[in-house]
Amino acid sequence: MTLTSVVEAMGQSPLVDLSRVTARLGLEGQILAKLDYLLPGFSKKDRAARSIIQAARADGTLTPGQVVVELTSGNMGTGLAIVCGVMGHPFVAVMSQGNSMERARMMRALGAEVVLVPQAEGSLPGQVSGADLALVEQAARQITAERGAFRADQFEHAGNPDAHANGTAPEIWDQSGGTVTAFCDFAGSGGTLAGAAAFFQPKGVRCYAVEPQGAEAIAGKAVTRPDHPIQGGGYAMPDLTHLSGITLDGCLSVDGDRARDMARLLARAEGIFGGFSAGANLAGAVDLLNGPERGGTVAIVICDSGLKYLSTDLWEA
Repeated sequence: MTLTSVVEAMGQSPLVDLSRVTARLGLEGQILAKLDYLLPGFSKKDRAARSIIQAARADGTLTPGQVVVELTSGNMGTGLAIVCGVMGHPFVAVMSQGNSMERARMMRALGAEVVLVPQAEGSLPGQVSGADLALVEQAARQITAERGAFRADQFEHAGNPDAHANGTAPEIWDQSGGTVTAFCDFAGSGGTLAGAAAFFQPKGVRCYAVEPQGAEAIAGKAVTRPDHPIQGGGYAMPDLTHLSGITLDGCLSVDGDRARDMARLLARAEGIFGGFSAGANLAGAVDLLNGPERGGTVAIVICDSGLKYLSTDLWEA
């Protein structure tokens, strides 16, 4: 089948049984990985980018040729750069300087204008905190107003969780033959987790948030370490709009070193070249099979590609 544009390829990623990982770690149960790092923008955010832009065009909040602005850690921006380029909208990505340089280069290559925002005082490169994100949000609002732009607003727009309630989760369910018993995801905007929970929980699938150790705001814990190396989430935001009204079945915490080790294990044992958050998701799934979901089938998403982290310490040694 021939597609009319690459935007139509933003879905139906493969689902893979991580049998080599579970065997190596001696786990009772199964981990299924949704390979969204194989989507055109190399991340799961392609789905939300397409959903938000299509919804905004349909309801008239985004007019033909209008500029689109969004804050991003790089993945949503890449998805939006692709979708906006195909649909004829100039796109401005607003990103913290703390994110990996590969992300900015990729967005520029796809035609986006990239505005890099200096990090908050005391922040470290590669460790984007909630304070850093607040500065990016401030800049995104200013640019949106100055240019009369449409703000994609992944933290608020319903198109984000809808993409996963109507795409990611149903695909996992169908591809697994309805065998999934649990799902966990590293929360950034909360869109994937919220959308997946909306689909999965009525089917009896338990859903868990994965957060960085020391920044477990969703779990209701005091934030003691807002800076961490797991890019794309863990912003220590306890009141994510998309998770409002959703009762999760639990929260899991993963430190940066373990997320890094699990990403490396995923690459070397399964040949799946994911990023930091993929390692965090795998760590969460391992903890579930070692605990409350022992013997079950846990689904995770490989959120983005390891290619976006070659300038970081993820692949050193």
